[in-house]
Amino acid sequence: MFTRLLCGVAFAALFISAASADNLPADKSKVTLVFDHVLPNVPGKSMKGVLVEYEPGGSSPAHTHSKSAFIYATVLEGEIRSKVNDGPEKVYRAGENFAELPGDHHAVSANNSKTHPARLLAVFVVDTNEKNLVTHGK
Repeated sequence: MFTRLLCGVAFAALFISAASADNLPADKSKVTLVFDHVLPNVPGKSMKGVLVEYEPGGSSPAHTHSKSAFIYATVLEGEIRSKVNDGPEKVYRAGENFAELPGDHHAVSANNSKTHPARLLAVFVVDTNEKNLVTHGK
């Protein structure tokens, strides 16, 4: 069931249109909550799907996520450069994925291309009452 649910979230995210340059912040990224569902068999936990869209050359500021969040990210389009904690910076291509553990520091999250957009779907398993999924800085 979890696999079908995850595939459904990814499928739905594929149909969300890319952001126009007119409504993007300076970092040229857009973040949209596309799914939020309480997990009925895990009291106090929810699954949230977040679509992150990067214009060419776009990036997100360095950040951490809530301490309860486990994140599984899948690149839907393009190539994403990522660096978590003290690990190496790595490029992930469409169809590839990576995980972030609670408390991880995401130092780099960026479109690897200056000419093509990129999108990823981040699926969070997080405390249901958690409202702030991202803390910028550090």
